[in-house]
Amino acid sequence: MSYTPLDPSDTMLLFADLQAGIIELGTTSDLARLRRAVRALAKLAALFEMPAVVTTAPSEGGAQVTPEIAAALGELPHFGRTTTDAFTHPATREAIVRAGRKTLLIAGVATEIIVQHSALSGVANGLAVQVVVDACGGLSPRTEDAALRRLIAAGVVPTSVASVAGQLAGDFSEPKGAQAIGVLYEMASP
Repeated sequence: MSYTPLDPSDTMLLFADLQAGIIELGTTSDLARLRRAVRALAKLAALFEMPAVVTTAPSEGGAQVTPEIAAALGELPHFGRTTTDAFTHPATREAIVRAGRKTLLIAGVATEIIVQHSALSGVANGLAVQVVVDACGGLSPRTEDAALRRLIAAGVVPTSVASVAGQLAGDFSEPKGAQAIGVLYEMASP
């Protein structure tokens, strides 16, 4: 296995179903910790100018995306899908393809559904896909573990916000490096 740190100029994020009514369904991560991880990931996207796509599932009264994303990235358009895979929804797939990045980081709820299906399709579409596990929530530990095992077998890399921040930070003496580590420390503090 070879290792190359993330290149922010070739990396993008997919925030999947991180919305009111769904984010609370994740049982494998404490909700407050999940929100901090999502906020940190969004801050890293803003700091390193990585594009982000936000996708939502149908919701009564319209989907309300978790405010942590907008706090870091501003109000992004979100793509309401009626599929369990971002790549089978034409507008979402086009937004991902249009970004022209080779690496896709995915965060979302539920790991077993939108995260898993989108990650598998991302690999099938030639992307290097990483699932940011602490920015995801599963429906149960057992089913999330099964999903992660399936993803690893398909070539998806499980990662964490800490790992993403560390890779992007590079040299801590550089301003962006120091800011990335600051985002990490902020996330880790209760």
